[in-house]
Amino acid sequence: MATQTENQKNQTSKTWEDTANQAKDKAKSVVENVTDKAKSVASDVADRAKSAAGYVSDKADQGVGYAGQGVESLGHTVRDRGPQGGVLGQANQAVANTLEQTGAYLQDKGVSGMASDLTSMIKNNPIPSMLIGVGIGFLLARLTSNSRS
Repeated sequence: MATQTENQKNQTSKTWEDTANQAKDKAKSVVENVTDKAKSVASDVADRAKSAAGYVSDKADQGVGYAGQGVESLGHTVRDRGPQGGVLGQANQAVANTLEQTGAYLQDKGVSGMASDLTSMIKNNPIPSMLIGVGIGFLLARLTSNSRS
């Protein structure tokens, strides 16, 4: 009788142990599934963010290109409608050339090209760039601060 009771206790203990192991395995499986889904969602969000950033960048470049076309067109208009001879004609030609070159630059470079050019200019001329930054900061501070009479 004692052996039978002991066997029942062992079977009950083994059943509980098996149930606990199954629950542990199931919980581990659920955690792995949730982790995989979270990684998938995070990856999808990252991909969509990259796509949105690319779209915004493309639209910004497109807008700068349109602005460049407008500036270049203005240069042509200034050249065609302005004075052609004398000192005023020379000034007119200089302004028209500058507008046309600026328009072509905007169309060719776009936002990323302008940022790259600005970065290289700052790297090549750090002290003047810093002084310009300080000057701009000073002017912005003066413009945004309350005037005291």
